[in-house]
Amino acid sequence: MEDWNQSELLAVINFYQLVEQAYENSQGVSRSEFLNAYKEFTNIVPSKMEQKQLEKEFKAVSTYDAYQVFKATKNSEAKYIKM
Repeated sequence: MEDWNQSELLAVINFYQLVEQAYENSQGVSRSEFLNAYKEFTNIVPSKMEQKQLEKEFKAVSTYDAYQVFKATKNSEAKYIKM
């Protein structure tokens, strides 16, 4: 995280904002937008271990589970994903 540039940091923030949106927005989050953000997140954080650590820290402070949103997105063809 210390070596991320500004655009990478903004992309990771966007990913977690979309996770929040899946839980908080009455419509949910756009499936395609979430998948694009997830792909960018995994390019910035290629290590599964680091991804899980960041997701664990995010869940601890927000109670929102990024993995569950990803899982719902992969298991659905709906245009919007709502948790």
